[in-house]
Amino acid sequence: MKPKNLFFFLFCLLSFPAISQQQTYCNPINLDYGYTPIPNFSEWGRHRATADPVIVNFKGDFILFSTNQWGYWTSPDLSNWTFHSRLFLQPWNKVYDELCAPAVGVLGDTVIVMGSTYEKDFTVWMSTDPKANEWKPMVEKFEIGGWDPDFFTDDDGRLYMYNGSSNRYPLYGIELDRKTLNPIGTRKEMYLLEPDKYGWQRFGEHMDNTFLDPFMEGAHMTKHNGKYYLQYGAPGTEFSGYSDGVVVGSGPLGPFTPQSDPLSMKLGGFARGAGHGATFQDNQGKYWHVSTIMVSVKNNFERRLGIWPAGFDQDDVMWSSTAFGDYPHYLPDSPKAGEFTGWMLLNYNKPIAVSSTLGGYSANYANDEDIKTYWSASSGNKGEWIQTDLGRLSTVHAVQINYADQDVDQDRLGKRTDQFHQYKLYHSLDGKKWEILVDKSQNKTDIPHEYVELTKPVQTRYLKLENIHMPTGKFAISGFRVFGKGGGEKPEAVKQFMVFRTEKDKRSAYLKWSPMDDAYAYHIYYGTAPDKLYTSIMVMGNNEYWLKTLDRTKTYYFSIEAINENGVSERYEVLKVD
Repeated sequence: MKPKNLFFFLFCLLSFPAISQQQTYCNPINLDYGYTPIPNFSEWGRHRATADPVIVNFKGDFILFSTNQWGYWTSPDLSNWTFHSRLFLQPWNKVYDELCAPAVGVLGDTVIVMGSTYEKDFTVWMSTDPKANEWKPMVEKFEIGGWDPDFFTDDDGRLYMYNGSSNRYPLYGIELDRKTLNPIGTRKEMYLLEPDKYGWQRFGEHMDNTFLDPFMEGAHMTKHNGKYYLQYGAPGTEFSGYSDGVVVGSGPLGPFTPQSDPLSMKLGGFARGAGHGATFQDNQGKYWHVSTIMVSVKNNFERRLGIWPAGFDQDDVMWSSTAFGDYPHYLPDSPKAGEFTGWMLLNYNKPIAVSSTLGGYSANYANDEDIKTYWSASSGNKGEWIQTDLGRLSTVHAVQINYADQDVDQDRLGKRTDQFHQYKLYHSLDGKKWEILVDKSQNKTDIPHEYVELTKPVQTRYLKLENIHMPTGKFAISGFRVFGKGGGEKPEAVKQFMVFRTEKDKRSAYLKWSPMDDAYAYHIYYGTAPDKLYTSIMVMGNNEYWLKTLDRTKTYYFSIEAINENGVSERYEVLKVD
């Protein structure tokens, strides 16, 4: 490099805050989600969607399949994802869905994949090099149909398949011949939902809808310490309470005993829902759980994906943590893998200014912590902008930009690999003099849930996002989210906390606590033992909550903490509630 060019390079390097090789991630994960490929599901406008994810660790890399993406992703670190275009349907398949709710298994040095079907002519595909996108049929026409299938290879090499998607029938399991995939024996019933016992299995946004019985789907098997953990999704993908449950057995085909509470559930916050997923291990042996986040605005099946830390405790209870699940967490290669960074949301309901507004898509929807609502500019033109005021000088560590689908081109149906977002992000101490914080004006990738972690945090008060290029539609944002540390004190602990549970329906409880003037949200934690408060619910802007998720036969334990821009309070003493 010539001296003059070297000087220019160093000048540029020192002039802008550096973007790091990220050690953290933030849900929803930033994938180039395809557009809903089924025409009848797009009657309210084109939009992105996927669901029903499976991640497997294959030879040190992560492979991610999910519903109707016309391909799959690979990643070395759960942060940088490479999409591989591929259609897995054969000419004789009569269905429209391309790998809906796929099954992904590992047989030694081979990955096997199959989509959902009730027919007996789907191909099971195999690959020893999925990063090279090299696939061939393992079985041309698999004779066992099944919706939401799952492949599981036991330690002894024996292969099993689980499937089921219904509000009338249970999950099923069967052993398969490892070479031919022919069934060995007959399928067996694994588990059927019990909503009369487990409140979280009830249908409806508030788990009180009798219009339909709850749906059970999304089987996935994990083995740990000689026990078999069969996971399943319930009660419906369009609800905030979409969750994964788990039943535990001593053999791959049961019998199974349910764990009382969901394995993964995320009822509050920006990204809600954590159902129909899969559990996997990273290269250090740590467990993670990937599952479906609901949006359900354009239609009920508008969804995204989230990844949550998971594991097993000393009593072999399986858990997954969704507390602060849509805030930055550390990636697998970090020494703090799976931990919450402690970077708080700095701009919840703070003042917002915008360049223009389309109809009722007002500016305050961009920071109300609801993925269902969004601000839209009147156009998708270069120069449209949105600005957020943190209220005071704060330390910014990361920013998440969640784009919304407004007036997407009607020909956007299925997967697109030729589109991209471009933007510039500025910051200011006074709202008048601006400096560039992130420059992606030359970006050529599709980043609908952009997440940027800064190498060095910056002290600032105002941030301004300027549109350079949208892949389609208006410049619309469902979440302009700024993470870091505020310039004040963390909140005081909640002074009073009460939980009321009646004999009339012990699946439900009413929770009430003293409002804290210095808190913008609260985390409720609960479980069936004082040291197993694995389920959490974030409540924003309120000091009461109607809980509908309990096991009517169990005693429960509760605690609560207050949250603000500066940190988290001490937890309230654990309450025992019979």
